[in-house]
Amino acid sequence: MRPYIIAEIGCNHKGEMETAKEMIRIAAEFCKVPCAKFQKRNPKESLSPDEYNRPHPTPWHSYGDSYGAHREFLEFNADQHRELKDYCRQWNIDYTCSIWDMTSAHDIVGLEPRMIKVPSACNTNFELVGYLCEKFPGEIHVSLGMTTRKEIGEIVDFMKSRGRAKDVVLYHCTSAYPVPFADTHLLEIKRLAETYGGDVKAIGYSGHHRGISIDLAAYVLGATFFERHFTLDRTWKGTDHAASLEGDGLRRLARDLTACADSMTLKPKDILEIEEDARRKLKWNRNL
Repeated sequence: MRPYIIAEIGCNHKGEMETAKEMIRIAAEFCKVPCAKFQKRNPKESLSPDEYNRPHPTPWHSYGDSYGAHREFLEFNADQHRELKDYCRQWNIDYTCSIWDMTSAHDIVGLEPRMIKVPSACNTNFELVGYLCEKFPGEIHVSLGMTTRKEIGEIVDFMKSRGRAKDVVLYHCTSAYPVPFADTHLLEIKRLAETYGGDVKAIGYSGHHRGISIDLAAYVLGATFFERHFTLDRTWKGTDHAASLEGDGLRRLARDLTACADSMTLKPKDILEIEEDARRKLKWNRNL
């Protein structure tokens, strides 16, 4: 399967619709990736009162005087997400979204996207996952950061029991921003492919590392869906920007993964047509 690359805009739009649309356009036109992804939360539902009212842990990244106010500032409502989905269609790029609570799940299911993402924080919320299994006919993508092997098995068993495992993409992920290379543990992709490749649709990689050097290794190890955080400026306020790719980085990632996919074939015959001139000129004992 060829690599499918998702520009995770998330909340890197700073709560600005025009910035979100510009990011969609750049992802489609300049980076040439097939999908743009956002996030949907109901902060008062997904956070406890204490979590909502406490200060942001890194105040210089906050858009409000509490963590809840920060999350509210960055949130788009259901109508705005519909507008973003329509804008993605204009640029011939898929829209998708991660959902963090039941209200958000209901809102995004109603938009009928091709796929919906369950973030690492919510992958053992089986009320939420079960709602998607029952109400959403599209692909269910699941990140596996902060998740034990036992929990991963339980997630897959749950999907199988609902008859939805073949619609599932499991993403290896390390939930830190950014992640040092030594903590990416890419061989987990191979383990997921060997353990669950026959049960699910595909294996993916949600990378929070800097740069693009190891994504090719993830592809060779079996990942075919790639999610990378995307920003227009890595110095912007917000905790995800430092673990994000700017436009040229995402463009080069798409280019290199496509080149890697093109190269992953066996020779169809002993001497390739592209080699024939060189063989006639250079090969010792070439007439035998």
